[in-house]
Amino acid sequence: MEDYVVVYLGLALASLLLLLARRIRSPAPADGKNQLRLPPGPWTLPVFGSMHHLAGQLPHRAMRDLARRHGWPVMLLRLGEVPTLVVSSREAAREVMKTHDTSFATRPLSSTVRVMTNGGRDIIFAPYGDHWRQMRKIAVTELLTARRVLSFRAIREEEVRAMLRAVGAAAAAGEVIDMRPRLSALVADSTVRAVMGDRCKDRDLFLRELDRSIELVAGFNPADLWPSSRLAVWASGAVRRAEECRDIVFGILDRIIAEHQDRVAVAGDDEDLIDILLRIQKDGAGLQFPLDMGDIKAVIFDIFGAGSETSATTLEWIIAELVRNPKVMRRATAEVRQAFETNGAVVEDQLATLVPYLHLVIRETFRLHTPLPLLLPRECQEAPACKVLGYDVPRGTQVLVNVWALGRDERYWPEDPDAFRPERFEAGAAADGVDFRGVDFELLPFGAGRRMCPGMGFGLANVELALASLLLHFDWEAPGVADPAEFDMTEAFGMTSRRKAGLSLRPVLRLPIPDV
Repeated sequence: MEDYVVVYLGLALASLLLLLARRIRSPAPADGKNQLRLPPGPWTLPVFGSMHHLAGQLPHRAMRDLARRHGWPVMLLRLGEVPTLVVSSREAAREVMKTHDTSFATRPLSSTVRVMTNGGRDIIFAPYGDHWRQMRKIAVTELLTARRVLSFRAIREEEVRAMLRAVGAAAAAGEVIDMRPRLSALVADSTVRAVMGDRCKDRDLFLRELDRSIELVAGFNPADLWPSSRLAVWASGAVRRAEECRDIVFGILDRIIAEHQDRVAVAGDDEDLIDILLRIQKDGAGLQFPLDMGDIKAVIFDIFGAGSETSATTLEWIIAELVRNPKVMRRATAEVRQAFETNGAVVEDQLATLVPYLHLVIRETFRLHTPLPLLLPRECQEAPACKVLGYDVPRGTQVLVNVWALGRDERYWPEDPDAFRPERFEAGAAADGVDFRGVDFELLPFGAGRRMCPGMGFGLANVELALASLLLHFDWEAPGVADPAEFDMTEAFGMTSRRKAGLSLRPVLRLPIPDV
């Protein structure tokens, strides 16, 4: 079972084992000699720390409720034996990701993350330093530039047409289809072709192991909560499963990279991302450190993990919200059809100007259903501590920014914060001008500062074209749901904010799908 209740039962069992096996020493929350003024936090238990305050709930919801109940914009928890600062206010988020960005620019390497990233040799989880700077520079100047994303336009269009034809066949038969696997396959195939240049025969195995890896690095397994305990690491089996997952994924990548090395790639717009990485490795120009095969595989793994998973999850939430809010669906659909019906297909380079309301729909989905509710953890590296809102955050403290809570906070969203209302972002509205690109700290789906996601443009391109195309060609019905407001929007447990239920809908074809 993958239900989060089972996760916490596993934690309880591991805790009992720990109590019997060794004397647990809780890290002192304050150093009296240095007179640190620590952030407030709830009472803790031996072994568990603050975990009992989260039990039975999704972590981002439980943390929001705990912070709101006590009025704590920042609070210090102990997740197992890991000291964790939870940020729940715009002001605190700004201090962590802007004012003191350098002090919080590194990532903690948990036991499972260390395995999956070859000791932090990737971009996303690499510790802050020269290696990370080099890898990020490669990402933002070579792999994920606007020009490079544009060069993959033909791939996106081909994959979207293939999906539309499959959905059209189901519509002709009057079938109800689960859109979740179709959206996941669309984004995955688009990403595979951009990265590898062609389809991957091991795609299903690759994506299954990728999915496993996301579950393993979520941070709520005994190996990550009690890293100093060999018993916890052994009992959970998470590290062993992470090693198995990594070996399978990297084995697939080894074969694909070898195929790329056997052919001669010409630099230019026809390069896939593996070609680019191999070219950079061969040239070595401007590199402070040699780019080895482990680095290349870790970066590719990052692009799949961060790009395909978050884009597919966002698309699913958007469609679910549109089904649940028929008025918004009608307006968004009418806008898309007015812009592209004459052409017979969505023109990607016209999306930015012809469908402004659709972009508000996407922005509102990011507000309510940010792909990573707690972002990826940061870690304080300033000794002995760094101040946030006047409190001392000791070095080594893990930091979680609850962007899900920020997106639903009535202080920043005073008009129905839990309601799906894209109009809140229209000109003249209260949220007019609030953007999601890391400047406005009440809306941070991609983070902010040095560790902001470098693949934002890559992910948005997959979302925008697919969404507009589905609205152009089809109407959507939710069979068996008499009241759209009752459409199931339950979240699943995990690092990413997935829907728990499937997305079973009946498509109704309204505009023929072009053959080419």
